[in-house]
Amino acid sequence: MLDNLEQELKQFAEYVVKESRANLKRQGKDSTGKLSKSIDSNFKVSKNSFELSFLMEYYGVFQDKGVSGVKKKYNTPYSYTNKMPPPSKMDKWIVRKGLKGVRGKGGKFISRKSLQFMIARSIYNNGIAPSMFFTKPFEKAFKGLSKDLLEPFKLDIENFMKNTINNKATR
Repeated sequence: MLDNLEQELKQFAEYVVKESRANLKRQGKDSTGKLSKSIDSNFKVSKNSFELSFLMEYYGVFQDKGVSGVKKKYNTPYSYTNKMPPPSKMDKWIVRKGLKGVRGKGGKFISRKSLQFMIARSIYNNGIAPSMFFTKPFEKAFKGLSKDLLEPFKLDIENFMKNTINNKATR
């Protein structure tokens, strides 16, 4: 019954997904591509309702909203309090970023384990700055949604009324 409305909501979802992926790439926040590939939308239509949801890797929320560190705070619901991120989880990221052969202040090479610990400690202290890679396109598209939805909804109601009247007239 609400074909025009459904089409408009699907276009809304496609825009949000496409722009979110582009933002990740532009910001250099998705070194493996895993987060970008995981961003998707799901649209379900039931007899009396519809549901639109957005999906992404769990950690995408922290990349989008940010995480406050112990020393540096951001306007976010997430924060490090008493646990540092596991240094071992930094290893693959260090390799992808090509951070090998790093020298310390005295000119000595820093071991990979030390580098992992230093990066984890830095994240713990300074947090993760909000990137808003998902939030910005969602909010932008959502602001225009009320205008964009009104016309398709109106067309769907008109079609419904025409079909109802035609069905009664043919009886």
